[in-house]
Amino acid sequence: MSDPRAFSEIPLPLFVGDEAVETTPLDPGKLPSYIRDHRQRLRARFLEGGAQAMPDYEMLELVLFRAIPRRDVKPLAHQLIETFGDFNGALSATPDQLAALPGVGEAVIAELKIVEAAAHRLSRAKVLRRQVMSSWGALLDYCHTTMAHRETEQFRVFYLDRKNILIADEQQAEGTVDHVPVYPREVVKRALQLNASALILVHNHPSGDPTPSGADIDMTQQIAAAAATMGITLHDHIIIGKSCEISFRSDGYL
Repeated sequence: MSDPRAFSEIPLPLFVGDEAVETTPLDPGKLPSYIRDHRQRLRARFLEGGAQAMPDYEMLELVLFRAIPRRDVKPLAHQLIETFGDFNGALSATPDQLAALPGVGEAVIAELKIVEAAAHRLSRAKVLRRQVMSSWGALLDYCHTTMAHRETEQFRVFYLDRKNILIADEQQAEGTVDHVPVYPREVVKRALQLNASALILVHNHPSGDPTPSGADIDMTQQIAAAAATMGITLHDHIIIGKSCEISFRSDGYL
């Protein structure tokens, strides 16, 4: 007579062709001891010392534990770092880019994109409805978190009220690897709709070099002039590179 437990104990995939192979909670006792002990040590180090004490690949391992419960995820974590450069690069990679790597399926992609979305929401919450000048560092952190690893240019506008409190953060346009279309009239029109008194422009350079182009400077001057006619101040234009940024105000372009 067949064992009545046979079918119920067959591992079933959560996602077709994916890495996560169980629909029931993982029993740590079934893991090879070296994997179980390694995971416990990493979690303990994270809880005791935080992320600062951990290299990028170990942070990725912590994220991958949930997506891949029964395999050593260290090789995949290293592969992600080698392919995308660092922890932020791995989180910011597109689903198609991630899926091109062996061993990456829907579960891994979902976990990485969830962490990325959480980081974006957290950094945005630190600046929205806050006085911008007193939270300038948080604003730059938010810009780098959301834009530094993008492969195409994105143009955003921060709209401020009379007390320089950020009342809206909106994407105005998305472009190619070296160009994004910007329409000064639309920027000012939206500012009037929001009853904004000031603007901060932000866009990224996928090349990593934040040095403004002639087109960037011309566009900024056009928006500044259009805004001024309506009594709206352009405080700054920030260009985000891979690891640094340029402020038009600080660098004398405004």
